[in-house]
Amino acid sequence: MSSPRQHTPFLRRDILGGLGSIAVASMLKAEEGWRPPSGLPMLPQKAKRVIWLFMRGGVSHMESFDPKPMLTKYAGKSIDETPYSDVLSPEKLENVRVVVVNDANGKQRNVIYPLQIGYKRYGQCGVEISDWFPNIGSCADEIAFIRSMWTTDNNHGAQVQFASGRHMLEPRVPTIGAWVNYGLGSMSDNLPSFVNMGPRYFDTRDGHYLGPAYDAINLKVDPKNPLTFAAPEFQIGRGEQAAQFDLIHKLNTLNAEQYPGDQTLAARMKSYQLAYNMQAAVPETMNLDGESAETKKLYGLDEKVTEPFARQLLVARRLAERGVRFIQIQHGDGAAGAWDSHSGLKKNHSSLAQRVDKPISGLLKDLKQRGMLDDTLVVFATEFGRTPGTQGSDGRDHHPYGFSVWMAGGGVKGGTIHGSTDELGFHAVEHPHYVTDVHATILHLLGLDPHKLEIPGRKRLERDFGKVIGQVLA
Repeated sequence: MSSPRQHTPFLRRDILGGLGSIAVASMLKAEEGWRPPSGLPMLPQKAKRVIWLFMRGGVSHMESFDPKPMLTKYAGKSIDETPYSDVLSPEKLENVRVVVVNDANGKQRNVIYPLQIGYKRYGQCGVEISDWFPNIGSCADEIAFIRSMWTTDNNHGAQVQFASGRHMLEPRVPTIGAWVNYGLGSMSDNLPSFVNMGPRYFDTRDGHYLGPAYDAINLKVDPKNPLTFAAPEFQIGRGEQAAQFDLIHKLNTLNAEQYPGDQTLAARMKSYQLAYNMQAAVPETMNLDGESAETKKLYGLDEKVTEPFARQLLVARRLAERGVRFIQIQHGDGAAGAWDSHSGLKKNHSSLAQRVDKPISGLLKDLKQRGMLDDTLVVFATEFGRTPGTQGSDGRDHHPYGFSVWMAGGGVKGGTIHGSTDELGFHAVEHPHYVTDVHATILHLLGLDPHKLEIPGRKRLERDFGKVIGQVLA
């Protein structure tokens, strides 16, 4: 006979998630009349799901989606020697909060570094995109480019800030994925609402005061071992597991009859069932054998350099098809993130762009030809840009004052160029947007009011809920 210990390992993570929902459910008593979200849109819904592509380390906006020829014209000169010396005025630099005092990084870097790559115009919109991203360029008419982002963290805690809207020095708050999970819930009985693929270093949680039930489930693109509880730790058959679940369900049902309306118990029952269902559903989703050769080639699975990221993005499409609400993919290994190019920017960015460019265009084209792009919102983001000035002889430093992101699909007006930085790419000057504006736009397109997501005593962000970027909406 198996020992009792053998019956539980595969449940551990989701049991914690189910119990974590106590953080919300128990608060029902704290505020009379409050009710959690219904799971239905509050507003007209344009997007049903989000695929969030986050490039860790800080992509240079000037070598990707925001060309600045003045950098080449004034290369080697100090910013003070150009007509644009006002970018260094103290009042324009005051928003940044230094996390690591006396750190070698996060400086203004005032000696101008020339552009490291050329640009071409793409699509009917004529947007200029760097030669490192030609495949994304081929999708330009589907994309809304936002060239006027800014943030306040000059170090890589800005990854937390972009996901949550709050600086790393402040108490942690739920991420945008957690709020979507909380506001709308899952479209599938067999898969979680919120998943993450790729490395996370600065904050491995999402739910925070919502509770661990709203954290992302971490997946690996490996059908044999996609998550820690995909298969039981000990040799135990599905039949025995099913019997265990049946017994647990009967006990919980008895408790439910004794304590009707107990939200905590309901959440716990749901988490047990989901953990069981995922053991079959997740490996099936990871198995790409049924995908056509044409589809695999579209993503770049047939090329060594693109295959790893291509596999993640094809799995992302399969997760989206199966009802996962928020699919978060983080690219760039290492504590800071691989895009952190303090030296060798040309070598670094050209190599990384080659790995992601074709898979991302493949995802957009695949979603479109399947009729899924209309209700799937794809977001390409990074924590900050890189400095117009050089660090060392051939790198760029962290730059929170101005950078670029883009969105495509689900209610977005393709072929749009919104906002701008100054001639050096230093500051967001036209239609500047803090990161919460991106969040507000995502929530709006999903049919959620950014101001109405709350739990008793806690608004979503309590301040600066973000403003919907109306100019990029279809």
